[in-house]
Amino acid sequence: MANPNIVNVTSIYGNTAYVIPSGTSATTSWPTNGTTSLTGLTPAANTVNRVTSIVVTNTTSSAATATVGIGNNATFGSATVVSYMAYQVSVPANTTLIVTDKTTSFYVTENQSVGVTSGTASALTYTATYEAIT
Repeated sequence: MANPNIVNVTSIYGNTAYVIPSGTSATTSWPTNGTTSLTGLTPAANTVNRVTSIVVTNTTSSAATATVGIGNNATFGSATVVSYMAYQVSVPANTTLIVTDKTTSFYVTENQSVGVTSGTASALTYTATYEAIT
């Protein structure tokens, strides 16, 4: 089931995922809880994820660009992007950018993914909070 009915919810689990891209390619997907496996915001079977926030933090002394996109495939890549939430937005040194929050939350289904790209390797930390709904 690619898009479960959330009217009859049996469980909602709060989660936080983060990633610090070590490169500048557009194929970085969200890992779960900071691990290096490329899973996380792509929901498990019969689950939909409600992304409630994405925050980008620049931990360097130089500006870096951030891109966040939604892909139409469970494996994120530049060829699968269907919508950008932020596209090459400059994040000044030692600051934070709020890409989305509770007022602009969105859903990610089994056949979708959220991915990020940094203009500078290892400069930005992307943190997402989301609810796994089954």
